[in-house]
Amino acid sequence: MNRKRHLTRQEESILEELISKSNINPPFNWREDLLVSELTDNGMGSLSLYPPGIADKERKFGTQASDCQFKDMDGVTVIASLYLDREGNMYELDIWKTDFSPLKELTTDFRNI
Repeated sequence: MNRKRHLTRQEESILEELISKSNINPPFNWREDLLVSELTDNGMGSLSLYPPGIADKERKFGTQASDCQFKDMDGVTVIASLYLDREGNMYELDIWKTDFSPLKELTTDFRNI
């Protein structure tokens, strides 16, 4: 498993967008306390998400909370989805570039599709 770290500004921005489109209400300090680890996805940028107190627990996929789309710098559509575990905690940020190429830049502008 990859090393856990804090969010980058771009990752935080995309999670803010996905949370705003969902029906979840994370704690006010989720940005500071959420840890992430990178998933092996050929450079697309997907992350495992670890809210406080969750990092060492065994978890199982639950449901999709929301998704959004944007264009990468090369014009290819990217789909980002927020998944929850079975207890309703943030579980995974899945980023999928529709041509399966590595992501060039994680945008903070979700109106460019």
